[in-house]
Amino acid sequence: MSRYLDELKDFWKKGDIFLLILCLIVSGFGCVFIASATSADKFGSNLKYIIIQVAATGLGVMMYALVSSIDLDFLSEHRMVMVTFNCALLLMLISPLGTDHGSGNRSWIDLGFISVQPAEICKITYVIIMASVMSAHQNRISSIPSVMHMCLHLGLLVGLNMVLSGDAGVSLIFVFIFIGMAFGGGVSLWWFALAIGLIAAAFPILWQFLGEYQQNRFLILFDDTIDPQGINERYHSMMNLRSLTGGGLTGQGLFNGNRTQSGSLFAQHTDYIFSSVGEELGFMGCLAIMIMEMAIIARCIYVGMHCQDYMRRLVCYGAASALMFQVMINTGMCIGVMPVIGLTLPLIS
Repeated sequence: MSRYLDELKDFWKKGDIFLLILCLIVSGFGCVFIASATSADKFGSNLKYIIIQVAATGLGVMMYALVSSIDLDFLSEHRMVMVTFNCALLLMLISPLGTDHGSGNRSWIDLGFISVQPAEICKITYVIIMASVMSAHQNRISSIPSVMHMCLHLGLLVGLNMVLSGDAGVSLIFVFIFIGMAFGGGVSLWWFALAIGLIAAAFPILWQFLGEYQQNRFLILFDDTIDPQGINERYHSMMNLRSLTGGGLTGQGLFNGNRTQSGSLFAQHTDYIFSSVGEELGFMGCLAIMIMEMAIIARCIYVGMHCQDYMRRLVCYGAASALMFQVMINTGMCIGVMPVIGLTLPLIS
């Protein structure tokens, strides 16, 4: 018994309990919002979705405790094992277990009782891999070999994910993690300028590889003549934007949103749950969510800034980058200023 108490005390010392509490609060609100968003008749019983969310929260706490107790230096020494693990996990997408769940992207592994998105697990391991690689090159972080080594890991993960699943949204998050960690790790700004220049030069070529529907997802942000009636590319975004703005300042009330409770919104419990919250809790509810999400991100950055160890600091920056850009893209998608690329709202969806 005393051994377990000692381990609990050790976890209490090593882990950031304030960050854990923030995450639990947001996850708790997420359970309530999912209960409301899935109470429409088309979902049947919403108990299944609530149980999954609660179980995922519990699993997250267990992972938090596990990661807090594992020696990061040990993981760093075995980063190639994690690279192999990532590749093996993504390769399972082309096995009979791989499925797209109607999204068009083969991004899920169906285990029968639950479906798992490998890329979500790879986000965690990729942050550790990147921190390990950058730590190994700390004294020459802006040298060509160092930057190429970092880009190699990014290219492997993004390339494999795109080829096997076709999920551009998740691949974009890996890129943003890379950018956030490279910036926080002190990589020269000249590399960022060079990257921007190369992307700008290659953009016209890359654009030609996109299908018309994919191109229109970007163009509708700037061109009102594309699907002005909202019956094709704009349909889902228009419906969800109307729902988001229909709540006004304080909303129509939890479990009382007209579109949410009729089940007329697309992905109202996943990608567009922010619109459901806007309809039922209004601007104030959306603002509360944004404040809570930003508090978690700010805490990650704060912890990173106070880490004496370079690698641990980068892990904090990587986690903050993943959360920050996913929140920005998801909420931007809901309010119509970002293309629809299918990313969920962290700890809420």
